[in-house]
Amino acid sequence: MEAELRSQPETWATAAGLREEQSLLPASGERIAVVGCGTSWFMAQAYAALRERAGHGVTDAFAASEAPVLDRGYDAIVAITRSGTTTEVLELLDALRSSGSSARTVGIVGDPETPLVDLVDTAIRLPFADEQSVVQTRFATTALALVRASLGEDLSPAIDQAAAAIEEELDDELIAAEQYSFLGAGWTIGLAHEAALKMREASQSWTESYPAKEYRHGPIAIAAPGRVTWMLGEAPTGLADDLRVTGARFEDRPIDGMADLVRAQRVALARARRAGLDPDSPRNLTRSVILPS
Repeated sequence: MEAELRSQPETWATAAGLREEQSLLPASGERIAVVGCGTSWFMAQAYAALRERAGHGVTDAFAASEAPVLDRGYDAIVAITRSGTTTEVLELLDALRSSGSSARTVGIVGDPETPLVDLVDTAIRLPFADEQSVVQTRFATTALALVRASLGEDLSPAIDQAAAAIEEELDDELIAAEQYSFLGAGWTIGLAHEAALKMREASQSWTESYPAKEYRHGPIAIAAPGRVTWMLGEAPTGLADDLRVTGARFEDRPIDGMADLVRAQRVALARARRAGLDPDSPRNLTRSVILPS
């Protein structure tokens, strides 16, 4: 996990330069859905928010197991999957093909030698971002870097900030916290969900995640000394003041959300090591979820 998370600035830069692969993504104006499971679903959420914000058309994000894409008239379906073997993603793509859907299917995959490649019209292969650790880091963020670059974003600031985040010394108060609430706004909501998932997977920590403006609608009740509320992206006005009176630590860096996610990955790894856990083989988890037929 450490080697893979530290490689992210390099893999993001590689993805940003893949102009031919970026051109295979749905064109501006197309109505699309983006699907995935777990971490890939959270990247789908970020992609959907970014694409709509940039004015490229209706973009919905769904967990593959709950995606109502057969009768929504989408022009294209984008599936994100590191392994290319995730049952729910493959079942959805097979159902699309069997239904005679006219929607073009695009797969973004880490392992190109997988069943997914034969089930999509277009496969975008990112083998340089594939991973050995069960806990995902670089594949997810590299896929997001690819789609962000395709939308015309300059990723240089994010890459530089991530490189700095990898080398900075972690505050022990962050590593030792009792509880974490990750918050996001717009495209960083998916990143907040992903940060919380990394903490749960790698270190078995008590974590929650919310859209930032929803946090004051109940969840702020658990904010207390020794706990962390972590904002990825720009915080809503007044949130810092509301948290100050709770005694919780408010972590709010003015950096790109993907770079801040790298910081959260590092805290998850540090907590795992402190607890004597192996984040490459967390309990109850496998690299890919393959369900019995």
